[in-house]
Amino acid sequence: MANLTKVLVVLAAIGFIMAVITAVTGVGLGVSPEGYSRACTNLALLAIAVQFVFAKGTGKA
Repeated sequence: MANLTKVLVVLAAIGFIMAVITAVTGVGLGVSPEGYSRACTNLALLAIAVQFVFAKGTGKA
């Protein structure tokens, strides 16, 4: 599951970069900067959830 978390974080970073580029240039392949921003936020939240749910250890949450 660590690999899935890393993939989600990388996709979130790409979404953030696309949001910045779209906001600066106005060219976003038909997607608004807010769309990229929402996508990157959702991917980051999914990465946090995956890490939390599948965390190894005996500690209490």
